[in-house]
Amino acid sequence: MKIICDKTLLSAAIDGVSRAVTLRSTVPVLEGILLKAEGFTLTLTGYDLELGIVTTIEANVLEPGEIVLNAKLLSDMVRRMPAGQINISVADNGKTTIQGGVAQFEIQSMPATDFPQLPNTGAEETLTIKTGTFREMVERTLYAVSQDEKRPAHTGELFEIGTESLTVVALDGFRLAIVERKVPANKEIRIIVPGKTMNEVLRLLANDDEAEVRICANRRYVVFITAGYTIMSRLIEGEFLNYKNVIPEGYRTQAVLDTKGFIETIERASLIITERLKNPLRITFTEGKVIVRCQTSLGRVVDEFAAACEGEEVEIGFNNRYLLDALRNARTEQVRIQLSGPLSPVKILPAEGEDFLYLVLPVRFRND
Repeated sequence: MKIICDKTLLSAAIDGVSRAVTLRSTVPVLEGILLKAEGFTLTLTGYDLELGIVTTIEANVLEPGEIVLNAKLLSDMVRRMPAGQINISVADNGKTTIQGGVAQFEIQSMPATDFPQLPNTGAEETLTIKTGTFREMVERTLYAVSQDEKRPAHTGELFEIGTESLTVVALDGFRLAIVERKVPANKEIRIIVPGKTMNEVLRLLANDDEAEVRICANRRYVVFITAGYTIMSRLIEGEFLNYKNVIPEGYRTQAVLDTKGFIETIERASLIITERLKNPLRITFTEGKVIVRCQTSLGRVVDEFAAACEGEEVEIGFNNRYLLDALRNARTEQVRIQLSGPLSPVKILPAEGEDFLYLVLPVRFRND
């Protein structure tokens, strides 16, 4: 194999596919990137047996061929090369020379035949969505994905694809995030995509909000095609919670308040909360205001915040981080908080419309 390609294109492609490369493995080839040169292109593939990322760049292919090179070593070498053209040539014994300007490296490649073959997913074209809409839906929900491997279904995001809508749901047992958008689809399907996959897809999305993301899916795999990358992932098997059953009907108390101001109030009250001292916030919703209290061995804080409250007065306990996560991801000037009592899940919605629905479980006080 012998090729010449642009350093900037090559470096970006290496960084992109490296997101699917195993950092440390007992199988060295899984720490590598498969490079395949043919025609006028160089195709790069990273694959850790669960997630695969493929991209293709232009290249002057003098001799076609395919090899595997250690991803970290290749990335570091190319990134430190001077701008311009990169020459990669492979000898019969696998010795690979990488040259940019006067800088030259020689490393040992691994046989392409040792690299695991990406599965033929058979995933069917399911829907096409604008990058801006897709990014917003995922970013607004990803914070609520569970980190608990004992419940694997909740370590991913639920994609409910209907013929006219896409709903993305994440939950971890303490909070729930739901975002729904009107998006026409080719078929209906319900899949659970690993949280890791969604993090990597977000990083590879185009900067252009009007660009498109194509999603292909079946019962075992999902494929995202965006910005010159093809991202293939196994799906999570198992039952996702029937989330609709945990959303309270109606409410007994409602408060409409300024999101930024409420975040600042919660942040002030959180100053006396630490990893060791995780006392809940005591928040009282009453006429015209919200009162925030907290007490730990570090001290005591009382703060209040103006809000348009209606209905019954209620005091409720919150984990400060869970409440802050929901408010920060609301991304709206005002939120509507609906409560059905001190021990019922709390609904957080935009002041107007239904752009999102967040649920936060309250914390029971010790004296309750």
